[in-house]
Amino acid sequence: MFGAIEAGGTKFVCAVADEQLVVQDRVRIPTDDPQKCVPQIVQFFQQYQLSGLGVGAFGPIGINPESADYGFVKQTPKPGWSHFDFLGALKTALDCPIYWTTDVNVAAYGELHRGAAQGLHNVVYLTVGTGIGGGIIHDGKVYTAYSHPEVGHIAVRPSADDVPGFKGVCPYHDYCLEGMAAGPAIEARVGVPAATLSKTDAVWDIEAYYLAQAAVDYTLSFAPERIIFGGGVSNQAQLYPLIQASFAVQMNGYVETPPLNEYLVHAGLGDDAGITGALLLAQRVATH
Repeated sequence: MFGAIEAGGTKFVCAVADEQLVVQDRVRIPTDDPQKCVPQIVQFFQQYQLSGLGVGAFGPIGINPESADYGFVKQTPKPGWSHFDFLGALKTALDCPIYWTTDVNVAAYGELHRGAAQGLHNVVYLTVGTGIGGGIIHDGKVYTAYSHPEVGHIAVRPSADDVPGFKGVCPYHDYCLEGMAAGPAIEARVGVPAATLSKTDAVWDIEAYYLAQAAVDYTLSFAPERIIFGGGVSNQAQLYPLIQASFAVQMNGYVETPPLNEYLVHAGLGDDAGITGALLLAQRVATH
């Protein structure tokens, strides 16, 4: 059996799958402090004999195996999680090899092998939900260097149509992509959750402007074959024509891309991208 953990801003999704990676059991655990979460996670997996476990954790995390903070969740606004040795806690409790990376990296890996990036080699995956983060596939592999990229915190230019004086909701940066375009930013503007809004609400044009601006930056920086959007906010189908139109205006013909309806797309695996990628990485770590 293979195990998977997708640790997100509001919930942990834990799953086990058979040798064909067909999910046999799955549980959702609210994202609380680690003293409450971790025992529930461990209890779930201890029911099974795991050959490998893939973990995609919210960041920033220590991802360099040579670093003293490898396996740790680093500075985060989530109560109790800053500087917590999550990987160490899992290794102490579970007797199996563990693949450790970010939540967006596992989702990007899932899309590469089973979703909207199949057959491609250079892709950006962006999750837009409680927060915003990105996984980069370069030459068919998940890209990491000194640390993992934090493409959700790039600076963005405010939209002329945005709420006057709105600087975003990020506790670290004014006018960063996450602070201006994640779910909590939408709610901060309009006073209700994004999921309850009409599909024709003007806020979606503002949202599309910021996501398109980010896509322009990623296109110029990484020259990907495709940019894939996942996460709860990205499930709003009306966003895609708006993003594509805004991208065309902001790029202004400077570089050539594939047709925009093929270039800026929704995740093929939807909300299962993370768990799928984590299971694939669990299988990989078990056999290498």
